[in-house]
Amino acid sequence: MQQCGFGKRAVLGRVSGVSPQISLSPVSSSYSRTSCARVSCNVLTEGISAPEKSTVKLPTSHLESSKRALEQLKEQQINRYAGSKKPVLLSMGLTIHNAPVELREKLAVPEAEWPRAIEELCSYPHLEEAAVLSTCNRMELYVVAASWHRGVREVEDWLSRSSGVPLEELRPYLFLLRDRDATHHLMRVAGGLDSLVMGEGQILAQVRQVHKVGQNAPGFGRHLNGLFKQAITAGKRVRSETSISTGSVSVSSAAAELAQLKLPTHKFDDANVCIIGAGKMSTLLVKHLASKGCKEVTVLNRSLPRAEALAAEFPEVKFNIHLMPDLMKCVEAADVVFAASGSEELLLHKADIAAMSQRPEVVGGVRRFVDISVPRNIAPDINELSGSAVVYNVDDLKEVVAANKEGRAAAAAEAEVLLKEEMRAFEAWRDSLETVPTIKALRNMAENIRAAEFEKAVGKLGEGMNKKQLKAVEELSKAIVNKLLHGPMTALRCDGSDADAVGQTLANMTALERMFDLSGATEAEPAGKK
Repeated sequence: MQQCGFGKRAVLGRVSGVSPQISLSPVSSSYSRTSCARVSCNVLTEGISAPEKSTVKLPTSHLESSKRALEQLKEQQINRYAGSKKPVLLSMGLTIHNAPVELREKLAVPEAEWPRAIEELCSYPHLEEAAVLSTCNRMELYVVAASWHRGVREVEDWLSRSSGVPLEELRPYLFLLRDRDATHHLMRVAGGLDSLVMGEGQILAQVRQVHKVGQNAPGFGRHLNGLFKQAITAGKRVRSETSISTGSVSVSSAAAELAQLKLPTHKFDDANVCIIGAGKMSTLLVKHLASKGCKEVTVLNRSLPRAEALAAEFPEVKFNIHLMPDLMKCVEAADVVFAASGSEELLLHKADIAAMSQRPEVVGGVRRFVDISVPRNIAPDINELSGSAVVYNVDDLKEVVAANKEGRAAAAAEAEVLLKEEMRAFEAWRDSLETVPTIKALRNMAENIRAAEFEKAVGKLGEGMNKKQLKAVEELSKAIVNKLLHGPMTALRCDGSDADAVGQTLANMTALERMFDLSGATEAEPAGKK
């Protein structure tokens, strides 16, 4: 599903099949969490040396020691009885708020590549789960890690290697969030509160698509599955219980408004409009252009059926449909050109536009381009053709949406209250997962005792019992154990929907662990997998 025109110019496959070799250099002790939820990654002064650049080989003894240390770390993350913490949830990435489009387009990951990206991330030693949210305005990774510092370094390494951008160039633009902050951020994203156009609805569909794609990705585990389900619920509530989406504008509507503002007459009646692409973004573009009085558009697409389907949605607009080989001819005849395709390459270059005729005086003699694709489809150096052409990209839409953000401040405050409720529900559910190892340990201990006592009884009774009698005695022993465990098991089960109930359940868990000395009976289980 092409939610917004983006692709990936840097081939993701470059890191496919490469087993990450992680440098064990420690993270600088100067790093600390601040009171601000968003933490810049440039405070991490030690990174990972990419495998292909490493020239130092560790001795075999060091490698074996590192492997043992990793296994111990994972065991401790599972074994709460040893006093360790649960796995860390972290989010890292960049958005339109803190990174230019020139950088975002290098990190963009097409939806078709999300499963591969998840697989690559989970191949790192300390990353247990992963999810990718990549749109025209953001590229964000959500991971569950066995170690906070090592997990951060591994995510940084993947971002740098997959994009081809050196880590020192990436860090000033990256945000880094942990646990509650990461949860809160995703809730705000799904609710449209972190969007360029506050309250826009397209991002919720994109978050929902991340969850859908994740169902077929082994690395999209239990924790992230629960997180994204809760975020989708939060996004729905924000839109249904507040007015934040009333009369909402989108990136496409902002692009249409920007083009209208830049026209000398502020009317599309005086301009020939051309749209490159016929996907979701183009559909929204036509919708908003029509609402602003545009009666005729030229649409260029790689295939006719999709363009014809777009035209069928808007019978009140006259469509001139062309295939991509007619690109230059259509652009030369246009006064305003919108680019909203999924192309991963530049479609229009400076030399192409320089050779075209000047536009009429009614549009100021200027051919205007509005590129809302990421990666961009129109070369930015066209702006050097002063007086004859100008290019705007998604970053230039900020001037249009500023008023929209101010007008929705009250609705945003209401939405934050709802998000806190959804965060509390998710954290209660996540806490409830802590009882699973205790339930298994208690059952295993009881079953081991039952089996041992049954064998003793059979030995004392000798061979005087037939198979039917032995089965009856064994069933009796199982029934007794099940009835004795019913109370403790009920006290350990909680659906996570009530935070107070979860607190009581965790108190019961602690008491049972101490009462039955379950530390030696814990059954190791990967904490992050479904």
